[in-house]
Amino acid sequence: MFAAEESRGANLNDKVIHVSKVRTLGEALLATGFPVHDRDANPNIYFFQHLTLRCHGIRRPGSASLDLTSVACGRIDGYWEFNLNPWDTAAGVQLVREAGGLVTRFDGSPWRLDSRETLLRLR
Repeated sequence: MFAAEESRGANLNDKVIHVSKVRTLGEALLATGFPVHDRDANPNIYFFQHLTLRCHGIRRPGSASLDLTSVACGRIDGYWEFNLNPWDTAAGVQLVREAGGLVTRFDGSPWRLDSRETLLRLR
């Protein structure tokens, strides 16, 4: 079970977790997702193509919240996705932040609950 509390860190089964120490895109294992509908209208395929050529690899597990938990405990080094809802990201973003990760929008501005895009940045 994952748990996080503001300024108290993040845990998995009562053990403290941290984001990955990987700092370069070339070494990073990333995750993303694609929409079920209107895939041709989503810009993610462009990013997928370009990032695939620059990173260690990309996974697509299929759940934003699970992708965020994987980042929080260091299984995945980074994550991005478009057109997300608060229920997809709120809990996972809190886990990542408390595990030492940096979460922003694509333009680098702070992630907010009403953000429709999420980017976990390598520090």
